[in-house]
Amino acid sequence: MAHKSGFVNILGNPNVGKSTLMNALVGEKLSIITSKAQTTRHRIMGIVNGEDFQLVYSDTPGIITPHYKLQESMMKAIDMALVDADVFLYVTDVMDENPHQEIIDRLAESRIPVVLVINKIDLSNQEAVNKKILFWQQVFPDADIVAISALLGFNLETVLSMLLDKLPESPPYFPKDELTDKTLRFFTSEIIREKILLNYQKEVPYSAEVTIEAYEETEKMVHIMATIHISRESQKGIILGHQGKAIKKTGTEARRDIEDFIGKKVYLELLVKVTKDWRENALQLKRFGYEI
Repeated sequence: MAHKSGFVNILGNPNVGKSTLMNALVGEKLSIITSKAQTTRHRIMGIVNGEDFQLVYSDTPGIITPHYKLQESMMKAIDMALVDADVFLYVTDVMDENPHQEIIDRLAESRIPVVLVINKIDLSNQEAVNKKILFWQQVFPDADIVAISALLGFNLETVLSMLLDKLPESPPYFPKDELTDKTLRFFTSEIIREKILLNYQKEVPYSAEVTIEAYEETEKMVHIMATIHISRESQKGIILGHQGKAIKKTGTEARRDIEDFIGKKVYLELLVKVTKDWRENALQLKRFGYEI
C-alpha cells in the first residue's frame, strides 16, 4: 500500500474549539485551551503517524480583524497556513454563524480539499445540527461536512477517514517518532500563559507574554526561570496580587501541568517585567518569536 503524507491546516473563527480538536486528533495537549478568544497566538504543528500515513496538523490563531501588530502577526500565521496545506480542516460550531468571507473565498480559489467539522454538537440537538449542516453546505458546497464533539471524542474517526482520503501519496515529512515542531521551552511558556488566561480578567491576559530565561535539566528535576511581560506598570500589581498570592497560584498550577507534560519534577521561578506596549513593538514581537 502506498504511503500518504500531508499538511492538514486547521482554520476557523475564535472559540469554535479548534485547539480542543487539534489535541484530540493528535492525542496530546499541544495547544492551550481556554474559553477566552485569541488564546492561540502561534501556529503549532502536531504530527500523527500510522503504518502507511503521516498527518501533520497545524493549529492556527482564530480568524480576526487585527487591531495591533501582535494580531497582524497572528493573521500572518493564517496566511502561511493558506499556502502550504494539502487539506484544510475548517472548524465551526453549533453557535457559529459568522463565516469569514475573505478566508472562504481564498479557500475556494486554492482548489485544495476542505473537510468542515461542526463542533460542540453535545450542546445542541439533531434538528439544529441538521440546519447547521444545510447552512454550511451552501457556504462550502464542495466540502465534506461532519458533525462532531471534540470534547467527547464523538465522530473523530470519521474526520480522520475523510482526511486520509484526501491526502496525497508521499513519504513522511518528519521522522516517525516526532510529535510536534515546537520545543519543550515553547510548551513551557504556553502552559504558563494558559494559567494567566485562566486566572486574570479583562485586558491583562492579552497584555501578557511569557519568555523562558533558563531551562536547566538534571536527572531528577528541571529548573525553569520564566518572565511574564506585561504592557503597563499598572498591570504588574494585578499579576502579582495581594501579598503575591495571584502569581503564586499561577505558578503552582503551571508547575503541575509542566511536570505532567515533561514527566519530571519542576522548580519554576516566575518574574514579572513591564515591557511597555510590546504588542505594538516590532522588535519585541520578533524577540518573542512572532513573524513580522
